[in-house]
Amino acid sequence: MKIQWIVAILTAITPAIVVAEGHSGGDVMIAKDIREVTVELNGEQCVIERSQDRDQMIHSMYASTHRGKIQPVNLGQGIETIGELELLDYMQRAQTDDSVIVVDTRTPGWHANIRIPCTLNVPYTDFGDNYDDALFQLTESFGVLENEDGSLDFSQAKTIVGYCNGYWCGQTPAMYIRAENALTKLGYPSDKLKYYRGGMQAWTSLGLTVSGSEK
Repeated sequence: MKIQWIVAILTAITPAIVVAEGHSGGDVMIAKDIREVTVELNGEQCVIERSQDRDQMIHSMYASTHRGKIQPVNLGQGIETIGELELLDYMQRAQTDDSVIVVDTRTPGWHANIRIPCTLNVPYTDFGDNYDDALFQLTESFGVLENEDGSLDFSQAKTIVGYCNGYWCGQTPAMYIRAENALTKLGYPSDKLKYYRGGMQAWTSLGLTVSGSEK
């Protein structure tokens, strides 16, 4: 009798659980009371929303599970890992705050094919073994100043919100901590580095708007 009683209770509450966790109709929302986010960055105006096509599947470029090594959630050194809602918040802030920049750290081909709309491409490869390439991006893109003696002044360094292909992608971690001229190795303040670990893998799995030739 006790088992039958438990089964009866579970049967009664299951529909409520399904309605609460599922989608009962209407628009597919980004978050509560947020259907879409409009931003204007890098000379573009972008409307970001989740696909309203109920038959849409994850993008074919991110359907395969045969990928690289899984990246840690915590890169260490005080670098903050963020999710989609935080990324969107940074994108909105960047419209009026020049000290915030949202960066696609992948190589240019990836960026051209598919990307988060209105984001700037600064390839992680520019922080490899050529210091001049790194210095150019530091001073031209990230707000770092070069002193007369060649030392770097990070007092006006921008908050960088970086992303790459996903949980398995090492391109943002390379730019931040692993490459020969990685930002932290050059003295970049780690509290100004934000890591969207989910990257394009997570972004496309949620049906969020993308740009590029393969969108």
